[in-house]
Amino acid sequence: MTPASRPTRTDFLRGLAVAVAAGVFLALSGAFGTGEAPPARRLAYWIAVMIAGGLWGHLCALAARRFIDLDRRPWLASAAISLAIAVPGTVLVWAATGLFFFGALPPTSRIPGFLLPVLLVTAAMTTLNLFLARGRPTITRATALGGPPVRFLERLPPRLRGARLLAVEAEDHYLRLHTDRGSDLILMRLSDALDELRGLEGARTHRSWWVARDAVTGARRGDGRATLSLDGGLQAPVSRRYARGLRAAGWY
Repeated sequence: MTPASRPTRTDFLRGLAVAVAAGVFLALSGAFGTGEAPPARRLAYWIAVMIAGGLWGHLCALAARRFIDLDRRPWLASAAISLAIAVPGTVLVWAATGLFFFGALPPTSRIPGFLLPVLLVTAAMTTLNLFLARGRPTITRATALGGPPVRFLERLPPRLRGARLLAVEAEDHYLRLHTDRGSDLILMRLSDALDELRGLEGARTHRSWWVARDAVTGARRGDGRATLSLDGGLQAPVSRRYARGLRAAGWY
């Protein structure tokens, strides 16, 4: 239930919408032996369970992105998040099914029987949400005048302090900071840097690049790809994955 970048309100609402849709489907199909219950009761049960699972999944996604680059390893992220949701989710479905439909907890010996179905549903929802968000570039916005300072600018090496940041490029475990006074390297992941770049107008244009909006002087396109020309002659690639979102945002 995660996007490739920090979750936004849209991501959160989309995740809830997917959870409700899945709840309706499970209710209509009578999943987990609930088919004999009245339709309205099944709908109330499954929508409530899926929303609860969606909220827990959102928290799991927030935790997972601290350890996994969702942009580079979406399948690993999907597997990790699915497992994190499914284990407590199995207990939830076991308990809720018994209490909601029979008024008592089922025998604990039935818990393992819930695990595989819950894991399959969770994996499908997690993967769907993850890949619905892929292709949407991470766009950072400038803060209002007098707002908090941009945290990332505090990481500029002393010789670049006060320089205008043009772009950030990932090189292995380092980031190359391109400024109007030259460039330098710092030890940091791009996924972490994106959090601290909020407050500057810019966007992730490629899995290895973030570009400041006001640094762009032009763009050229060819072979389905695009390259942004920046101040100082710097060239920043635009991946096919982010091209549509950047065009829609008026970048080129």
